[in-house]
Amino acid sequence: MDHAQQLPARFPWRTTTVVAVAVALVELVALIAIGFVQLAPHRHATTPTASKPVARRATPAAAVPRVPSVPLRPRSHVRVLVLNGNGVSGAAATQAARLRADGYPIGGATNAQRHDYATSMVMFVPGWAKEARRLGRDTGIRMVAPVDGLRPAQLRGSKLVVLLGS
Repeated sequence: MDHAQQLPARFPWRTTTVVAVAVALVELVALIAIGFVQLAPHRHATTPTASKPVARRATPAAAVPRVPSVPLRPRSHVRVLVLNGNGVSGAAATQAARLRADGYPIGGATNAQRHDYATSMVMFVPGWAKEARRLGRDTGIRMVAPVDGLRPAQLRGSKLVVLLGS
C-alpha cells in the first residue's frame, strides 16, 4: 500500500520571495523619491511678494564670462572651394561663377574624390560657421557642417567648401 508523503506546512521559498519583493519595493520608492528631488526646480526659502519691492544689484561686467564673438565677415573676405560631387560635367565651374558674381572669392572649382553624393552641402573650417550658414542661404543649400575628409592643403586657402550633390 502506497502512502502519500506529508509535505511540510511552510515553504521556505515563499518567505524568501516575500522578503525579496519587499526589499525591491523599498528600493523603488527610494529611487523615485531621489528622482523627484533631483528633477524638481529649486526654489528659494523666501519668495518676494508683490507688495515688497525687490532691489536688484547689477553684476559687474568682469564677473560674467563672455564668449568672444566674431562679427560676420563680408563675402569678399570668405574664400570658397567648389567641389563637384555629382558627376555632372561643368557643375563646379557653373556654381563657382554664380558665387563669384555674388562677391565670393573662389579658391578653386574641381571634382570631388567621389561623384555619388546624394545632397549638396556647405562645409566650414572652425570659426567660420556663421559665414557657412549665410553661404547656405545664398545658394539654397540646407546642409551645413564642419569640414570632414579634406586636409588643409586640399582646401587651397579656402575657409568654406561647397560640395555639389545630385
